Amino acid sequence: MCGIAGITWHDPRLVERMARVQAHRGPDQDGVFADETVSLGHRRLSVLDLSERGRQPMTNADRSVWVVYNGEIYNFAELRRELRGLGYDFQSDADTEVIVHGWSAWGPSCVERFNGMFAFAVWDVRRRKLFLARDQIGVKPLYYAVLPGPESRIIFASELKGLLQCPEVDRSLDLAALHKYMGYEFVPSPETIFSQVRRLAPGHSLTWAPGEEPRVERYWRLRVRAVPRDRGEHERLLREALQRAVERQLVSDVPLGVFLSGGLDSSAIVAMMSRLSDVPIDTFSLYYEDGSYSELEYADFVAKYFGTQHHVIRIDPVTPETIEASCYHLDEPMTDLSAVPFYLLCKKVREHVTVCLSGEGGDELLCGYDRFRASKLNRIYETLPRVLREGAIAKAVDLLPDRPQKKGSINLLKRFIEGSLLPEEGRHMRWQYFLTPRVQESLFTREVQAQVTDRPFAPVRRILEGAEVDDEVAAEIYVDTCMTMPDSLLVKADKLSMAHALEVRVPFLDHEFAELCCTIPSDLKLEGFRTKSIFRSAMRGILPDEIRGRGKQGYSLPIKNWIRGELREFMEDTFASSTLIGECFDRAFVRILLQEHMERRANHSHVLWAILNLLVWHRLFAAPPAENPGRTLTGTSTG
Repeated sequence: MCGIAGITWHDPRLVERMARVQAHRGPDQDGVFADETVSLGHRRLSVLDLSERGRQPMTNADRSVWVVYNGEIYNFAELRRELRGLGYDFQSDADTEVIVHGWSAWGPSCVERFNGMFAFAVWDVRRRKLFLARDQIGVKPLYYAVLPGPESRIIFASELKGLLQCPEVDRSLDLAALHKYMGYEFVPSPETIFSQVRRLAPGHSLTWAPGEEPRVERYWRLRVRAVPRDRGEHERLLREALQRAVERQLVSDVPLGVFLSGGLDSSAIVAMMSRLSDVPIDTFSLYYEDGSYSELEYADFVAKYFGTQHHVIRIDPVTPETIEASCYHLDEPMTDLSAVPFYLLCKKVREHVTVCLSGEGGDELLCGYDRFRASKLNRIYETLPRVLREGAIAKAVDLLPDRPQKKGSINLLKRFIEGSLLPEEGRHMRWQYFLTPRVQESLFTREVQAQVTDRPFAPVRRILEGAEVDDEVAAEIYVDTCMTMPDSLLVKADKLSMAHALEVRVPFLDHEFAELCCTIPSDLKLEGFRTKSIFRSAMRGILPDEIRGRGKQGYSLPIKNWIRGELREFMEDTFASSTLIGECFDRAFVRILLQEHMERRANHSHVLWAILNLLVWHRLFAAPPAENPGRTLTGTSTG
C-alpha cells in the first residue's frame, strides 16, 4: 500500500512534501518525477516485489508513461500474461507495471480490466494527458482540487493532508458539508469538509490535459437486480465467489493475517483462509471490560474451531492523545464509533503482520445492519395513525432514560422511534442519521443554517438517481454500497490502518463478489427480519451454527459512558476553548445537550462525539502549517 501525490505544474519540492506528509502510508521507499507539465510523488509500502524494481513513480522503457499507484491489482498475474502476449516486457514482479503497460495497450479502458483496490495516476508524456482513477467500490481514497487561474490546474493525493501542503489550497470550511457531517457522521462524496477539495468517487476517472478543464467520468456502476435461481444455486455461487475473492487477496510477499471479531463475516474469511493455508492463520481480536461492547468469547470460539494463532488486544479507555492521533490520520471529521478502537487495533496488529484481511462490506451487500430491519419494521409501524405515532408513542418513549449498555430493548426502542420521525425519503438511513428535529433546529448558528439549502436526505436522493434497483431493500443496499461504505467505513479502514503502514484487504468488496451479491433477491437477504439470511444458510457446514446465527455487534466503544466519566473533562475543556463552537454552534444549546447526557435523560453521544472530533480536527488542520506547529508533532508519530 502506498501514498500518492501530484500536481499539474513543475514543482518537485512541493510533491516531495506532499508525499512526505503521507510517509506513514509508505515507509519503505520514496520517489519523485517532474517534467515541465506534471510533478508526481510517491511513498511505498512494499508488499509485492520488495526490491528496488518496484519503486515508483514507475515508467516504461521509453519513459513515455509514468505511474504513481496506491493499492493492489489482484488479477495482475493474468493481465501480465495477456500483456506479454501483446509484446510488452516486464522488468519487475510488482503489480504497478501492469498499469504502466495496461495504459499503453488499452488506454483509459484499462481500468475496467483491473480487479483490486486502487487509486492511481497515469501521466502520458506523448499524449500530454493525466488520467486519475479510483477502484470500483472505493476501497482506496483519492482527493483532488481544481485550483483557480487562467488555466485549470489539478492537485491530488491519497490523503487530504497531502493537498494541504500547497498554500494555494483554500482551507475554508464548507458549512453545508459541516451540516451533513453532523447528521451522517461523515461528509458524503464528492464533497469534503473543505469547500475547494473533492473526492474522486468510486468507479470514476478524471482526465486532464493542458488548456482543458478536467473531465470526470463514471466507468463502472453497480446494478442491484435479482437473477432467477433457486436458493441452493445462490448459496453455491456465494461460497465459490467468496473463496475466489479470499484466494486472490492472499497474494503477498510479506506476513499476512485477519481481523476476527467473532461475527459472521470475519469468521467466514477465517474459514476460507483455513482451507487455503497449510499453516495456522494469525487472527486478531479486540477486548473490552464492558461485556456489552465485547465479542471476545465468540472470537475465541472461532479461533479454536479453526486452529488459528490468535492474538487478543485489550482496549482501555481512550486518551485525548489517541483521539487526536486518530483525527489526524482520518484527515477530515468522521465519527464512526469504531474508529478509535480500530486505530489501536491496527497499531498492535502491525507488530505481527504487514497485510490483514477484514470483513468490511458484507453487511452493506447482504443486509446485515439493524437499519435494514428498522426500515422494514417502520413500513408496518406507519400503518398506525400518525397522531398515535408522533404523539402518544413518541412522547412516552422520549421519557425513558438511556441505559448504559450498547443496545438493550429500551435503547433500541428509543433509536427506532427517533428514526421513524425523520423524513421518509431517508429510507433506512433515517436510523444512521443523528440530527433529530429538535437538535437540527437549535444546534447551529444562523450562518450555518443559511448555507443549508438541501433537505437532510438529498445525498440519498442523488445517489439513487439513475440507479438500477429492483425494490426498496435493493435501493437501500445501493445507498449503503455507494455512499455509506466508501465515504465512512472504507475511509476508516484505509486511513487508520495506513497510519501504521498496515495494508487492509477486503474480500467482500471484490467487485465481482459484490456484483454477484446484487443478483440475489432482497427477500433472501432480509428474510422476514432475519438479516443476511442467504449468507447464513450458504455458510452451513463451513461455519459452526453458534456463529451463523449471531446478530450484528461490530467494533465500537462505550463512548456514551466515557463521555460521562473518563472523557468528560477533555470534552468540556475542548468545547470551552474552541472558537469553532461559537462560529458554528449555539453554545447554550450545546451545554443543554451535555447536561442532558450527563444526567442520563438522553443519549446525545453521537452529536457530542461528532462535535468533539470536529473541534479536534479543526485545531489540527484548519490553520496553515506555519500557524499550527502542533499539527506536525501529532502527525509524526504512527503510534
